[in-house]
Amino acid sequence: MGTLPVYRWHVAPDGYATRRQLRARGLRPGGQGVAAQLERPRRRRGPLVAYLYRVDLAKPVRPMTPGRWAALAAANTARRICPACRRDAGYVIPASLGTCVPCAYPDPHGSEGST
Repeated sequence: MGTLPVYRWHVAPDGYATRRQLRARGLRPGGQGVAAQLERPRRRRGPLVAYLYRVDLAKPVRPMTPGRWAALAAANTARRICPACRRDAGYVIPASLGTCVPCAYPDPHGSEGST
């Protein structure tokens, strides 16, 4: 198997696009393999690589069905439920905390306000 063509950043020929660029056009790779890659030089950790796909082989993005909308809504609701107190936090619980803010940082003085 041959190697992929490599292009410098901002120098890719027309007819190629990254996944994000395809998505912005309402397309998806559609099972095709990577056709080329972009490399952006970096000093420390090696080059930054972006994979390119052929636009002419891309397929339209599949539409959201009612079932997919329902599954997405259920997943987003589950991300708002605190696993400790089982209440809806009103926001997506950060993975760094793992629980809602009141459960992560309980008030040591109870619920009394100091006046």
